[in-house]
Amino acid sequence: MPAERGCRYPVAIVGAGALGLHFAARLAARGPVAVIARSAERAQALRAGVTVGGVPFRPEAFAPADAPPAEWVLLLVKTGDTAEAAATALAMQPQGVLSLQNGLVEAELRQVCGALPAGQGITTEGAFRDGARVEPAGAGETLVPPGFDAVAGLLAAAGLRARVEPDIVAARLAKLLVNLAINPLAALYRVTNGELLAPPYRAQLEALVAEAWPVLRAEGLALDEAAAHARVVAVATATGANRASMLQDVLAGRRTEIDAITGVLLALAERQGVEVPTHRAVLARVKRAEAGRPD
Repeated sequence: MPAERGCRYPVAIVGAGALGLHFAARLAARGPVAVIARSAERAQALRAGVTVGGVPFRPEAFAPADAPPAEWVLLLVKTGDTAEAAATALAMQPQGVLSLQNGLVEAELRQVCGALPAGQGITTEGAFRDGARVEPAGAGETLVPPGFDAVAGLLAAAGLRARVEPDIVAARLAKLLVNLAINPLAALYRVTNGELLAPPYRAQLEALVAEAWPVLRAEGLALDEAAAHARVVAVATATGANRASMLQDVLAGRRTEIDAITGVLLALAERQGVEVPTHRAVLARVKRAEAGRPD
């Protein structure tokens, strides 16, 4: 059963998807963690127990309206739910709110949180649902902005690779590059991350990286072109068994984050006066798949 409402948790996670539950299970092995689900019904179902990485886990789950106070709140929701999740986090009276979402959401997060410390880090941890089970799929790394040292410490104590990254802007752009290459192709071809490294997908993966790199480089990406290609390959290799989040969304008939990933690149490219036709075509194809009209 969840702790009493008056209990102040060291950490809470808003978002009870595969990645949120993966993080929660790891953190719960070291101490209390509150999981904020999308509804009271979902919270009740989670409290009955789930399986994460083959191990039974009974989250201390709450509905948003019942979210308890917490020292730190992590956001692991879809980008379209950022404002609502940030408002839930703000009501929990934390020291700070840290997003580990895809895309670039820090500006929206800060708009909701006001004077409360709020920032966006990145994670390359992978996890996916397999029926009622959550399966971790490749150990990644979690980077947090300066000021969130305590969160990095909590994650590291739970056995996750986590650290403070002084140049978090460049790190976010590197994560965006990875998402731009892997997520849409995995969704379109319904393959795991690792399968994208083999023909016939590898050439398309490389083309997406090559086209995105100059746009992101102009925004502050710290990788040269060769390193950019190597970064995408390294992540696809490390998370080879993972079903990318966009693939999970397409398979489940949910809205994808294509606008928050490829759409962001298109906006940056337009501002720079650069054409990115391969990414524009991929966005259109994912939109068709999202609507149940695959190629």
